[in-house]
Amino acid sequence: MPETALPTRDRILNSARHLFWEKGFAGTSMADLLANADVNSGSFYHFFDSKEALLREVLDGYRGLLRPMVIDPAFSSVEEPLGRIFAVLEGYRRGIVATDCRYGCPIGRLALEIDPENAPAHALMAQNFQAWVGCIRECLDTMAAALPPDTDLDALATFVLVVMEGGVMLSRSYKSVEPFDRAVDQLRQHFRLLLAGREPDMRRKAAQE
Repeated sequence: MPETALPTRDRILNSARHLFWEKGFAGTSMADLLANADVNSGSFYHFFDSKEALLREVLDGYRGLLRPMVIDPAFSSVEEPLGRIFAVLEGYRRGIVATDCRYGCPIGRLALEIDPENAPAHALMAQNFQAWVGCIRECLDTMAAALPPDTDLDALATFVLVVMEGGVMLSRSYKSVEPFDRAVDQLRQHFRLLLAGREPDMRRKAAQE
C-alpha cells in the first residue's frame, strides 16, 4: 500500500520512526513530522497529545516489530541455535554496510538521547531491550546442555545485546564496519571457550556411563 494511502495515524507513526532514527528525537521538529506524514497539526493532535506521546507510541510499537522485522527472518535462515544468534547480528551488519555506517539501532539511539528523567520513555526502551534479550535467551536455552552448568544465561544474552549495541555505535562513529566485526569476532571466541570448557565434562560423563 502506498504511504499516502495509509490511515493518518499510521502515516504519522511511520514518519516518526523514520525521522527519529534519521535525525533523532530532539532533531525532529513538529514541522518535520507534519511534512513527512503529509498531515496538518489538527490531524496530528487528534491522535497524539504531544510529540512525547508520539515517542511513547513509537517505542511501544517497536516491540511488536521485533519478531517479524528482526528475529524471525534471522531465525528462519538457520536452525542451529548458536547460528541463529549470529544470524541476528549479521542482520545488523548488513544494515551498517547498506547505510554506509549511518545505521543505528533505533532503540539504542533514543536511549542515549532521551533525558534520563523521562521515566516512561526509558521504561518502554527497557522493555524493548528485554524483549531482544529474551529472543537470544531462547537460543541459549536450547543449547544450555552444551554450556558450562554455572553459565548465567540471562547475563550471556545481555552480553550479546551489549556486543550488538556497542558494535553498531562504534561503527557509526568510526564510519567503518570493522569495530562491529571485531566485537562479534570476540563474541564468537567467547562462545568457543564456553563450549570447549564443557566438552571435557561431557566426555567424562559419557565415559562413566
